[in-house]
Amino acid sequence: MAGNTTLTIIKPDAFGNAKTGKIIALLEERGFRILASRVMHMSKDQAGEFYAVHKGRPFYPELVEFMTSGPCMPMVLEKDDAVAALRGAIGATDPAEAAPGTVRKLYAESKGRNAIHASDSDENAVRESRFFFAETEILAAR
Repeated sequence: MAGNTTLTIIKPDAFGNAKTGKIIALLEERGFRILASRVMHMSKDQAGEFYAVHKGRPFYPELVEFMTSGPCMPMVLEKDDAVAALRGAIGATDPAEAAPGTVRKLYAESKGRNAIHASDSDENAVRESRFFFAETEILAAR
């Protein structure tokens, strides 16, 4: 899985503002293939565990609260050098600093309500994908 797949989550702000389809279209236009997806409403326990790496940071409680505020859509995506490609496609965390045409420049509301999550390494992409999907739920990578 490493190298050619990554995990993304369309966050509750973008999902609630009907930007999901536009975000998926942008990612597909950039050459990503969806290998797995689901719509879900994360529990506080799930969000806390998923973002445990940030536990102890000042923004952690707000992040957990935000990620449990409404439905979200985790997806496993495939593309060569998927992690770097996705991070380039979504833009900087702060939409004011994001490059034109990126997901966050187009659809994020703020640094905290930034529309989309993306894995930051191949190792985290595997771990995060397994958090949401069993291997049998992920289409075989090409």
